[in-house]
Amino acid sequence: MVAPVVTTTRSPRPDWLKVRLPSGDDYFRLKSTMRSLNLHTVCEEARCPNVAECWGQGTATFMILGDVCTRSCGFCAVKTGLPQILDRDEPERVAKAVEALALSHAVITSVNRDELPDGGAAIFAETIEAVRRRNSETNIEVLIPDFKGFRASLETILAAKPQILNHNIETVPRLYKHVRPGANFAQSVELLERAKTIAPDIISKTGLMVGFGESLDEVEDVMRELVVKARVDVFTIGQYLQPTREHLPIDRYVHPDEFDALARIGREIGFRHVEAGPLVRSSYHAANQVP
Repeated sequence: MVAPVVTTTRSPRPDWLKVRLPSGDDYFRLKSTMRSLNLHTVCEEARCPNVAECWGQGTATFMILGDVCTRSCGFCAVKTGLPQILDRDEPERVAKAVEALALSHAVITSVNRDELPDGGAAIFAETIEAVRRRNSETNIEVLIPDFKGFRASLETILAAKPQILNHNIETVPRLYKHVRPGANFAQSVELLERAKTIAPDIISKTGLMVGFGESLDEVEDVMRELVVKARVDVFTIGQYLQPTREHLPIDRYVHPDEFDALARIGREIGFRHVEAGPLVRSSYHAANQVP
């Protein structure tokens, strides 16, 4: 395997990656709601650059199953370790938060819980059902882990009928061992393919980051496989940003014009919707991606 090209020092962020500091009534209202209900968000745990914009608009991505992940991906700021016991009241608290924030679109993700027989799929399903009981008009999007390829876990989540099922590819196959140790590219594509086979009416979604050392041809090949083989509907692509010096270095900053080109390619290949840009993350503008 060819190792990715890496840099040894951080270069200054270009102007197109500058973000504003969190502020505003909606931001602090959302933060207060999350703390009062003892909930986690991937926006905070993964140090998302869009937290000011999204929270300022009253949107956030709930992170269930705790805040400790059993994996250690090279790009992710979520802490790794031995997770705590399952919080059985968490689904209902997420539902209360969705109600309090009057969300029309709720995104629910999780850490990896590889120590659990079902990877936490039952809690995902319970959370979907709890949100729907309290908020019947809310669209529900889930961003799920790979569950180590177990079909039964995927079926558990699909049976709860979220409107969108998202599972991120994250990078191109050549870089998987560096970016997603413990994961498998083919297994992730198979999960997306299987989801579309089991529940063809549910919108499927995936995304990746650029800036690890991948080539444009590699990204295009991945997009084609996701459309042709897995029949994915929605695709997101954004710039990798190094959370700390202990994480994978940035190979390069991709110019916005290149993201525009990738978006055009994605639409030509056949995605129903492509969200592409330096600051795009998997849940960015998620409410606008429901046809």
